[in-house]
Amino acid sequence: MVTSIKYSAKRKNIPLAGIEAEGRIQETPRLRYEYNPHLPPVLRSSQDATGEDRLPELLSEARKRALTDEEARTLADALRQRQPWLEWSGKREKPWFEVEPVALHMHERISTQAILKVLAREDVQRDLFADPQQDYAKAVQFYKHEVDWSNRMILGDSLQVMASLARREDLARKVQMIYIDPPYGIKFSSNFQPQLGQRDVKDKLQDLTREPETVKAYRDTWTLGIHSYLAYLRDRLMMAKELLTDSGSIFVQISDENLHRVRCVMDEVFGEGNFCAIIAFVKTSGVSQKFLPDRFDHLIWFAKDKQQAKYRQIYLDKSIEDGTANNYGWVELPTSLRRGMSRQEKDESVPLPEGSVLYKADNITSQGNPLISFEHFDKHYTQRWKTNLEGLKRLASANRLHVAENSLQYVRYLSDFIAVPVTKLWSDTATGSFTDEKIYVVQTGTKTIERCLQMTTDPGDLVLDPTCGSGTTAYVAEQWGRRWITCDTSRVALALAKHRMMTAKFDFYRLRELNAEDVSRNPDGTWIAELDVDGHATGRKKTFQCRTVPHITLKSIARNTSLDPIFEKHEPLLAEKLAVLNREVATVTPAMKEALAAKLVQKHREEGASAVTDADCRRWLLPDTSRLSIVAMPAKKPYKGLTAKQVEKYRSSIPQGEWKEWEVPFDTDAEWPQSLRNALTAYREAWRAKMDEVNDCIAANAQMEELVDKPETANGVVRVAGPFTMEGVIAVEDGPDSPIGGEPDELDMFDGDIEVVNAEAHLEKMLRLLKATGVDFPENKNMKFNSLELVTGVSLIHFEGQWMNGDGNARRVAVSVGPEVGNISSMQVEEVIRSANRRGYDDVVFAGFGFDAAAQEVIESENHPNLRLHMALIRPDVAMGDLLKTQPGSQLFSVFSAPRIKGPDKLPDGEYVVEVEGMDVYDPVSNTLFPTDRERIAAWFIDTDYDGRTFCICQAFFPDKSKWAKLAKALGSANVVDEDAFDSLSGLRSLAFPRPAHLKEGEPWKVAVKVIDPRGNEGLRVLNIN
Repeated sequence: MVTSIKYSAKRKNIPLAGIEAEGRIQETPRLRYEYNPHLPPVLRSSQDATGEDRLPELLSEARKRALTDEEARTLADALRQRQPWLEWSGKREKPWFEVEPVALHMHERISTQAILKVLAREDVQRDLFADPQQDYAKAVQFYKHEVDWSNRMILGDSLQVMASLARREDLARKVQMIYIDPPYGIKFSSNFQPQLGQRDVKDKLQDLTREPETVKAYRDTWTLGIHSYLAYLRDRLMMAKELLTDSGSIFVQISDENLHRVRCVMDEVFGEGNFCAIIAFVKTSGVSQKFLPDRFDHLIWFAKDKQQAKYRQIYLDKSIEDGTANNYGWVELPTSLRRGMSRQEKDESVPLPEGSVLYKADNITSQGNPLISFEHFDKHYTQRWKTNLEGLKRLASANRLHVAENSLQYVRYLSDFIAVPVTKLWSDTATGSFTDEKIYVVQTGTKTIERCLQMTTDPGDLVLDPTCGSGTTAYVAEQWGRRWITCDTSRVALALAKHRMMTAKFDFYRLRELNAEDVSRNPDGTWIAELDVDGHATGRKKTFQCRTVPHITLKSIARNTSLDPIFEKHEPLLAEKLAVLNREVATVTPAMKEALAAKLVQKHREEGASAVTDADCRRWLLPDTSRLSIVAMPAKKPYKGLTAKQVEKYRSSIPQGEWKEWEVPFDTDAEWPQSLRNALTAYREAWRAKMDEVNDCIAANAQMEELVDKPETANGVVRVAGPFTMEGVIAVEDGPDSPIGGEPDELDMFDGDIEVVNAEAHLEKMLRLLKATGVDFPENKNMKFNSLELVTGVSLIHFEGQWMNGDGNARRVAVSVGPEVGNISSMQVEEVIRSANRRGYDDVVFAGFGFDAAAQEVIESENHPNLRLHMALIRPDVAMGDLLKTQPGSQLFSVFSAPRIKGPDKLPDGEYVVEVEGMDVYDPVSNTLFPTDRERIAAWFIDTDYDGRTFCICQAFFPDKSKWAKLAKALGSANVVDEDAFDSLSGLRSLAFPRPAHLKEGEPWKVAVKVIDPRGNEGLRVLNIN
């Protein structure tokens, strides 16, 4: 059986890439966030006049005149409120930032279940993709209503994406956990991976990523070194704070290089009072250094509101072997004898006697309680006990008191609670090359993020990672039944994360009903939707059935009134057995007692005082044994001496008159009379019966601790990732002064002329380069412009001019330039086509750093008889500026085409297949188009029933066969899909697919093929089938 987790949550209906131009996206003004680091966090964003920082103004006035009483009080209050802060360049000048809450659009829907159904030759339903299947009128109502939840990967700047989620999608105060793994170092190449399969990244020119979004992210982060890094991080932390629920938490992963600075920034944003911990965890690999090797990274953990923060305790297994039970230094034998562990037992060179249990003598006092006198074993102890007199009596009767030299302590068995709380040092998180396969240049081990998620979220809660990387947060959230959103500026990172999620397999965890504690802790929680046999949600919310363990505490025993009847039942029986035992010991002759005492003396002299145990004393020193049986003796080889102090200790161990219950021997001696041996055996059996019943009662009444990181696994069920979507930022036109959307926002801390190029300058640069180099077509054909001028007043057509075709006739050409950061979208393409048709152009060149798949579909379609449309890739080096040692001088605009597909071919049984023949794969390092190299395809996908709105992956192919290996093995073992069938998902020929069943007789339909190159770029070809 194959399944996935579904949720009852909803999400906003965002634009679909194929129809984004056909609906209205409401304009949302730029958001401005005020920030005053001089004030306490509670006042920093306050709009109240009383919260204004008037200190500079009043200090200036004080130089000119005497302040009024009111002004003096205001000045005094301001001075009291000011706090130390971390200063960096630009922070004082611009205590605010602005961000555009951009609109997002959806490109793809992914469902591993759907892919597996195709592989198993079963029908695929659209609801497997979480596709709401809306009619057109409702589908174009963007951001107006909600649809079923699906998890999300978003290409775009994290600040803009978070602003969009908060303001356009109403996710402010709805994210439970945010995990941020910002770049650590300032080297451009060290933080970004240029190709899907190239994890070994060095500082060579060919290793630099050319993705415009990634280049911008680097510039925003490191233009002024640590100064811009801190500003970059502060802005995103403030957006994260807006998204977090009141019970939410944020974790920032950082190395020790900038740990102290980032902690200061987080103190300012979240407030020192909401700091939870700095966690040191062992990372995947150490770094050699001149001084101490670096083995740890750190997590800075803050809560949105520490008083309301959700926290679930995580436990490790308690054991001697891993050092979590080292303070359990006492052992209780099956005979009830208690003694300290020997050195050999502690180092495990000698095993413990069978049936032994470990315990530690724990504190039983509390400073805040009143003094109480308590008698135990004929001795009075006056302390501030943790429990009352009645509780102390229960502990004594339950044999839970340890008698130290001058005090009482609590007997805490190792088995009372077999777990130990996790601390701030996580030494078990290293993966290296042992467990997690590393697929990205910077990749965090799963265990680190797992633990953060388990501590601060419940199943169904929403988790956000604005620094996606290889998708570890998404992977972990999917594994543990949390909803997730992740974003990144790198196509390579998102492509790797998408492939990782598509091919992942997870254990299926058993579900249980919500209990009162669950509802109280998370009353508005989404939780997990219960599914019926057909995979549809029943409307009932559930959570994981986790392993529970008993947690026996001093309190649970001291207040356990169920023990009292057991004591009342057994104590008379034990008193009767003890009376019989004392009658028998009274018959032992003085000579026998002296002979037994001699055995103790002999053992002392042969083996030393440390070898003589409490059991020896009880066994050989019977009541009223003559004190003269033990006398001082000098040491004489090979015998040890017996000092006066040791003699007095032994003599004080001789019971007076008869045995009391705490003096009864644990075992017998062979020289005892048989009747005495029988009486002791009977007493110990009665004692054991009592203690067994007592211990069962204690265990039955123990509090059960849920181990939230140990859910119960169901066999025979394979779980795959639930449906998720691939989305991106829509580059919008801002106005006449900014004719191109998507340009970098000016960093508030910089002057406008430093590195940040506005749209007008970008257009001037493109115009100059197009005039100089023209446009390069396949087969080394270059089209030069006879004329090319800037166009004003025409939506998204930026230049117009002429070039000569082969017959010598001049053709009017329009050029539309894509955003400086981001892809050309279908919205831009369709707007330009409408304008170009009205103005009578012959050719339209779309020049961009990338093209959305939906935009490629529109350009490649045959619905434009009067226009020739060309996609021209701008060489990415144009945007990199100072990051490259040399600047490009030729072949800056290269025309490429969509993937070349053979078919669809109809098979004899009426089904169809397609085959990928090639794709124009662009190598930005060599500035070369590889037009037919099929080996350079990283992955390709098919939507066998393309609706023109979003691409739903029905078949997924990876030339790297290992991508499907784990899932194939699991499904093969479960007899769901033949493991060998996955070999067909590594070729360039599709699986056979039928005509969609919902079509009417003779109705045409579309099949879409998407091809991914090694740099994460996508090419789309749409095939019409009649």
